[in-house]
Amino acid sequence: MVRQVLNFGLKGGAVALDNKVVNRSTLLGDAVITIKARILAVDDNIQNVELLEGLLSSRGYEVIKAYNGLEALQKLEENDIDVVLLDVLMPKMDGYETCRRIKSRSESRLLPVIMLTALDSIEDKIKGIEAGADDFITKPFQKPELLARVKSFERLKGLLDELENAQNVLYSLASALDYNDPYTHGHSKRVSEFSVRLATHIGMDTAGVEAIRNAGVLHDIGKIATDKGILHKPGALNAIEYKHVKDHPVVGEQICKPLKFARPLLPIIRHHHEKYDGTGYPDGLVGEDIPLGARIMAIVDVYDALTSVRPYRSDIPPEVALEVMKAEAIKGYWDKDLLNAFCEVLRKDGYTI
Repeated sequence: MVRQVLNFGLKGGAVALDNKVVNRSTLLGDAVITIKARILAVDDNIQNVELLEGLLSSRGYEVIKAYNGLEALQKLEENDIDVVLLDVLMPKMDGYETCRRIKSRSESRLLPVIMLTALDSIEDKIKGIEAGADDFITKPFQKPELLARVKSFERLKGLLDELENAQNVLYSLASALDYNDPYTHGHSKRVSEFSVRLATHIGMDTAGVEAIRNAGVLHDIGKIATDKGILHKPGALNAIEYKHVKDHPVVGEQICKPLKFARPLLPIIRHHHEKYDGTGYPDGLVGEDIPLGARIMAIVDVYDALTSVRPYRSDIPPEVALEVMKAEAIKGYWDKDLLNAFCEVLRKDGYTI
């Protein structure tokens, strides 16, 4: 079995030979680095841990050992783990609480956890499911069953890592685009942070706020295809140049569209240059037909642009920028209620508006 990695410029995989070796390989240039899948075995019984270590090591896995829940959490901090084998009945912290803590951490919430337990009642399994366990194996376990479950979850973890790698590459591209441009240095980060504050201020739910946060980072990624000479032009753009610049929201949507994590972000990325009166782009949406996240980002994006240096003008003080935007809201450009809410957010920062 060979696993392909969804990286830009990277290829990788997992190879299993006769069900014995499960390694991940990463090809970078001419160098191939092989990484053993790493299993965290957690049990307060030393003999049980040694049994798991002997079985898994013989199949090519690297085994990290822990003898209670607290130690397991520490090992997770220190190591990149692919699968956790977790006993239930342990001193200091039982398996249920350990599993809950593993799944509550953003960096390990997708980490597969298999509970090893002599408890086999429906109530015990429900308790494990509620704690976030991905699977259960009853003690005493059958070796072929345990190996098959570990192999299956190691493969799943590898696929999840590949998707995360693709996501990270996308964020890195967006950051590089931002920081390599002296006129937009830090722009996407500021837009993300202010948009989150505005979304939180108006009571948007957690999922909506998270979509705003990520879309803020990626909203201008389509400018990777925009001519830098046009972006840095010190004078007014002609019609052809302006049309070229206006392509970037659609290009950004196309770049992000293949990635499942980005689906909630696509309407924000595509429509963050729409105007409330329908004179924006790319689709000329009007009023509340513009997604709420895009309306939020449109206001914050313009505010940050006005208060930052551009090739064709100097920066404008925040108070003046907001007066300009209020005049534009009267013309119909911006959602007046959201602009007023944004002013409230800025007042908390001490601005006199």
